[in-house]
Amino acid sequence: MTIKANNPALKSWVEVPANSDFPIQNLPFGIFTHNGNSARVGVAIGDKVLDLKALHSLGYLTRLQFTIEDFDCNILNKMMRHGKQGTRELRNRISELLSAENDELQKNGHHCEQVLYLQSEVEMLLPMHIGDYTDFYSSEQHAYNVGCLFRDPNNALLPNWKHIPVGYHGRSSSIVPSGVDFHRPKGQKKPPTVEVPVFGNCNLLDFELETAFFTYEGKPLGESISTEEADEYIFGMALLNDWSARDIQGWEYVPLGPFLGKNFASHISCWIVTLDALEPFRTAGPVQEPKVLPYLEYAGDKHVDINLEVIIKPEGGEETTVSQSNYKYMYWNMNQQLAHHSVNGCNIRTGDCMGSGTISGPKESEFGSMLELSWKGTKTIPMKDGTERKFINDNDTVIMRGFSEKDGVRIGFGEVKAKVLPAL
Repeated sequence: MTIKANNPALKSWVEVPANSDFPIQNLPFGIFTHNGNSARVGVAIGDKVLDLKALHSLGYLTRLQFTIEDFDCNILNKMMRHGKQGTRELRNRISELLSAENDELQKNGHHCEQVLYLQSEVEMLLPMHIGDYTDFYSSEQHAYNVGCLFRDPNNALLPNWKHIPVGYHGRSSSIVPSGVDFHRPKGQKKPPTVEVPVFGNCNLLDFELETAFFTYEGKPLGESISTEEADEYIFGMALLNDWSARDIQGWEYVPLGPFLGKNFASHISCWIVTLDALEPFRTAGPVQEPKVLPYLEYAGDKHVDINLEVIIKPEGGEETTVSQSNYKYMYWNMNQQLAHHSVNGCNIRTGDCMGSGTISGPKESEFGSMLELSWKGTKTIPMKDGTERKFINDNDTVIMRGFSEKDGVRIGFGEVKAKVLPAL
């Protein structure tokens, strides 16, 4: 498949700094406000934001199927209802307008001033209305590590793990955009030293290094999406920090799974990188043994090579990188996750968010949570300011960054970050 906007030879007349996450080959979508104006759809290019509402009103997008209402909107959902082909044509048109070889927009300096803003001068918002949120558990190394910590290496993976992409339905109301700080959660815990549970602040607050994908409108209730069809129903991806209160979660999760230990906050990055932009970074996945059931079989390279990094920044201190992993390590890919999610007839809707589950690589430095990095609190992680961590402290800021790179093209996600405030 050839996507015009992915051409690695393309250059933009908009200046793109070296090592920018947002070259002309990316063009991710987000929602922003500027100088008190209404929220609207934007596209990142270099260190600037392209205002699609203004671009449409000036006549540059009128030959497409979109109306100005699709962009004069505080969520991407309305734009996404035009489906894969519609957003692909939109991204190709934006690429054409920003190309150095096209002077249609660049020759009109007064128009450029109306449609381009510095990213540093805008406020980024939650990019879409997320009606439903599903979190998967699809990294074999992570599942193995957790199984070793709470059971034993011989029984680390539960019997179903290599047969189904395990997942649970989470809380969408507490998914918030990067930069929104939150208070340490509280709840019931049962430390091993006490006979009865106690109530109090979470002592074992943890990040989870994840990605998320967002869907177009799916099929009607009762129908399913195959692994072959899945790409047509996936709009794009973001970084996800799916925070966990390990001590609260450990007491509550049997028999129905995560609840208060997970639903207090999940942060996503504000720019949604389209699946189209990630096509050049497809890679083969692991051999799946035992053989999966037919509805989970897939053809071609459906995993994606995305470099991931987690940083802890203590208040007033330097950033310390604590994990460097890669999305390609996932056992179950997005196509399989979506096929499994819908195989029973579950209807997928525009803007549904699907979390990958914690992403851990085979090396200790690639583990995707403090639970693993500190090996359930038995090890300490040194910070550059001389302090140490087993879990996340109050006033720590956790930052996640990610990018794909190949043939001189870097497609990045920006970052997702949040500061932990003391419990209320």
